[in-house]
Amino acid sequence: MIDKLPSSIYAISKLPEAEKTAIFRQLIPDWVFQQYNIDPGTLLQDGKKVVYLRCPDGSRSMELSVRYHPYELDPLTYMNMIDTFNHQLMVLLVIVNDPESPRYNVDVDLEGHSTYFGTRGRNIPEEIRAMNAGLAPGQIRRGLRAFRSTIPLFEDFVSRMGHDLFLIEPLSYHNAIVFERYGFAYTHGKSEMERIHREFQPGGSLYEWLDDSNPFRQTRCWNSISGRSWAIHDGILGHPYTGFQMYKRIGKHAEVNTFPDSRW
Repeated sequence: MIDKLPSSIYAISKLPEAEKTAIFRQLIPDWVFQQYNIDPGTLLQDGKKVVYLRCPDGSRSMELSVRYHPYELDPLTYMNMIDTFNHQLMVLLVIVNDPESPRYNVDVDLEGHSTYFGTRGRNIPEEIRAMNAGLAPGQIRRGLRAFRSTIPLFEDFVSRMGHDLFLIEPLSYHNAIVFERYGFAYTHGKSEMERIHREFQPGGSLYEWLDDSNPFRQTRCWNSISGRSWAIHDGILGHPYTGFQMYKRIGKHAEVNTFPDSRW
């Protein structure tokens, strides 16, 4: 393992491809190699490519994905990370799919076009199926609940890049709550998260909009993270869920707990 790393994705991007890959390969947890028979040296499965890195020369972003099978299009794990303008590291997206679980086509509309996580279109029938199966907005498959175990690995990586914290942007309400549980605090959006929590309480404005008018706005949604997240995904706020940013200090656990009486 390389002890000290370049301080930015941009600096890593300037390195030769093999060296660049060797650095970012360290973000793949050991269990991925062991459980899915991927060679940690060659990054091949039965001689075929399953690990994909996109970080072109001069780029300030990286995308790293692992497929559980060479012919599978959905990622087992996926990470998208960037350098910010003030020289911090920001995680834009992290995905850990259970490849053996059923797939729900919420990522494409009824005509096969990408929904971009529901921001440019929706597939209502598939969303209903996913919600009824216990998934949250944006999930195409059940997760492996491996995020907690990968945080120390990522913190070590960030620390060796010379940073004492990293940023993350929750794409949905449930993401923010989960990140809170893992020790993240807010740089932007804490007061809005608290307002959302208040307004979902009985008598609040969002609670009143839970009128059973569609499957995403059932009355019982007020008291669960996933229920609230589906209602917000359905537009109950009157605007998209945006403008939230969180951070995690290396080795520190922030006590936030916006939704203390939470259940999934």
